[in-house]
Amino acid sequence: MGRDFELPMEATVGATPEEVWDAISTGPGIDSWFMGRTEVAEGVVRTAFGAFDLPPSTVTAAEPLRRLAHSSDKADDGRFVAYEFLVEGRERGSTLIRMVTSGFLPGDDWQDEFEAMSRGLEMYFATLVEYLGHFAGRVATPVTEFGPPVSDWAAAWERLYAAAGGVPGVGDRVEIGGVEGVVYYRNSQTLGIRSGEAMYRFMQGFGGMMIASHLLFEGGEEQGPRWRAWLQELYAG
Repeated sequence: MGRDFELPMEATVGATPEEVWDAISTGPGIDSWFMGRTEVAEGVVRTAFGAFDLPPSTVTAAEPLRRLAHSSDKADDGRFVAYEFLVEGRERGSTLIRMVTSGFLPGDDWQDEFEAMSRGLEMYFATLVEYLGHFAGRVATPVTEFGPPVSDWAAAWERLYAAAGGVPGVGDRVEIGGVEGVVYYRNSQTLGIRSGEAMYRFMQGFGGMMIASHLLFEGGEEQGPRWRAWLQELYAG
């Protein structure tokens, strides 16, 4: 048993088509809003999320400044994920960007995986929009750290929100883990905060751990151990 899926998202951003194209078609650009570290070479997109490698995704269409598509190969159980980006220049230097994620999820638990994937992709697309609106042309260093196993997600989010001073809404200014910023996105499984030089993201990992998936425009991977320790302390006991 399994299910085909399609997730379309679109937004108009205050960036040029050239800036949008760089963000979706180059390794450094993708690093600055997606997950982990990405390399684009010889028509293949390869992404590592912490110690986990995503299946390679082969570019199937590339029309610079207009359309980019890439897809993983079908696994033996039929699983694959494909991405398509459509770019359309608008007035006053703005651009309409549309991202469609589609594929097939196998197994009887496909609904749980689809829910987690959907919430994560919503966060990634919101981060792309935020990146193009505030950091276009800059390159982030991704920091990916995993907390200890979580058995009660409702309690885990309560702890995280308590560390932020309460359940935040989009546009609220918060302080968490020693950094201050504005909440740019929140859903049931993610929280995104933008500061002047970074985007800090907390995500409910499908594998059962809270994930810090941050994007730093100043500083670097040396911040990883600090966030790992912070998650360990937050969820100790």
